[in-house]
Amino acid sequence: MTTPPGTTRPSVRIVQLDGATLAALADGDLARARDTSPVELTEWLASPECVSTWRRRALQVVETPEDAAWVTGVVWDDDEQRAVGRAGFHAAPDPDGMVEVGYGIDPVCRRRGYARAALEAMLSRARADPAVRTLRATVSPATLRRWRSSPSTPSWRTASSGTTRTGWRSSTS
Repeated sequence: MTTPPGTTRPSVRIVQLDGATLAALADGDLARARDTSPVELTEWLASPECVSTWRRRALQVVETPEDAAWVTGVVWDDDEQRAVGRAGFHAAPDPDGMVEVGYGIDPVCRRRGYARAALEAMLSRARADPAVRTLRATVSPATLRRWRSSPSTPSWRTASSGTTRTGWRSSTS
């Protein structure tokens, strides 16, 4: 998505959640999740659209605690001080140095640059960790075309592609 002319890109960060908050969201229990979350949560984050992601991540951080700092968290708009979506990696880097991103933006916040801002935050995180050598994203063909045609797309080259799956390898590794 391109940011409309005359506007600035949103400033976001991914706020990681603890096990109690992930478990509450996995149950769709927004009130309980709000009791333990470091940021205000929206109804969408506890909706059926998100619950399956939280279920996977809540179980994952119990079974593989080293993934906790990498898995899905809340996309937080620092300027507006509000949650606008969820994003993170599927796990910590695997033995080959690969991480895979996943994200979703609250429908009321879509088409405002949040998905790209979340992806850029994840790219920065991946680039900052020397263990990461490959980033994988599953995207629609239309999104892939927009990324490839955008002058602001980071300098990562396509390593493989299929109908909806693409991967990037850092051009510096």
